[in-house]
Amino acid sequence: MATTADPTFTTALGRPTRLGVWRLRRLNILYVVTVALAVVFVFPMFWAVMSALKTPSEMYAFPPVVIPSSPRPYNFVEAFTDFPFARWYQNTLEVAILATLGTVLSSCLVAYGFARFNFRFKNLLFMLTLATMMLPSQVSLIPRYVLFHDLGWIDTLNPLIIPPWFGGSAFAIFLMRQFILTLPRELDEAALIDGASYPRILWDVLVPLCKPALATLAILTLIANWDSFLDPVVFLQSPAHFTVAIGIWYFKQQEFQVTPTDQLLMASAVTSMIPPILLFFAFQRYFVQGIVLTGLKE
Repeated sequence: MATTADPTFTTALGRPTRLGVWRLRRLNILYVVTVALAVVFVFPMFWAVMSALKTPSEMYAFPPVVIPSSPRPYNFVEAFTDFPFARWYQNTLEVAILATLGTVLSSCLVAYGFARFNFRFKNLLFMLTLATMMLPSQVSLIPRYVLFHDLGWIDTLNPLIIPPWFGGSAFAIFLMRQFILTLPRELDEAALIDGASYPRILWDVLVPLCKPALATLAILTLIANWDSFLDPVVFLQSPAHFTVAIGIWYFKQQEFQVTPTDQLLMASAVTSMIPPILLFFAFQRYFVQGIVLTGLKE
């Protein structure tokens, strides 16, 4: 950052030059724009938290009430007592953790094969794998529903948990393959000379070096499974099996209630944001490192 003490931007008398003044003004403008954008992006979350603490009358007041006069934390307790949010959180944690674990493990195996072995139609299979990223999930929705119906998995958590254990996703495979390609093959050769098998090379040599990429993949997959809406709303039918995303939607559909519940809806939405936010900040260092180190080496 340029300052008036920098000789490049000051005169012999210590006064800032025209270039130095222009640089300082540009930095000030950038700071103002950055703060303004931060406020714009943070305000919806601030509004949600404030709305979760409002009374029903403040929720529908005009002009809108930004900060409640008497915050009502009991809205969070009432949301969990009126609806089975505890059960929905348990279902969501089960789906998010098991599906993420399956995605990480299976994508590591597939990526290891694409990155380290030469076999027939390798490039074609990899291109076909990447091509599936261009197909929206809605395209395969009906075939998957028929398949899961024949297996008796409808209205269970199996359609959300078991498929990720069979290859993960194309993005996960691509991310792990690109990271493994950046690791020197000499590591594999040294392990082979020592008598290690290929599975042991993967789990004992490569996986410890892939921690940044694994952390990145785990965070992205966990958040995606936590916020998933389409698959749960199609495959889950009874409230006892709902996830948080479907539970909040179900909460909103209860139009028969006499008392307004929008403040309870906001309270449940705020609590649903807490786990992903805590997860990101807890593993932020690994997440950024994984994004930086994942190259495009061929």
